[in-house]
Amino acid sequence: MKLVENMDWLDDLPLAFVTLAAVALALAPFVPEPHLWEKLKMLAAGTLARPIDILDLFLHGTPLVILGLKLMREKHLKENQR
Repeated sequence: MKLVENMDWLDDLPLAFVTLAAVALALAPFVPEPHLWEKLKMLAAGTLARPIDILDLFLHGTPLVILGLKLMREKHLKENQR
């Protein structure tokens, strides 16, 4: 998989830390609703226009993207070891 072949920096990140960061930032703040969910609803509705909202989506979503890339890389490396 070309996407994760040249991402050696992902190997240096501990999976537990990345998972904890992804879950914590995806769910923060817990009340009244997580920012990530709020911003995704705004994106779907077409109302995500203010720079602060776009930055919020980026900051709360980035750890989930990194977690996904790390898991894909680990799968890729495991498949290439065979």
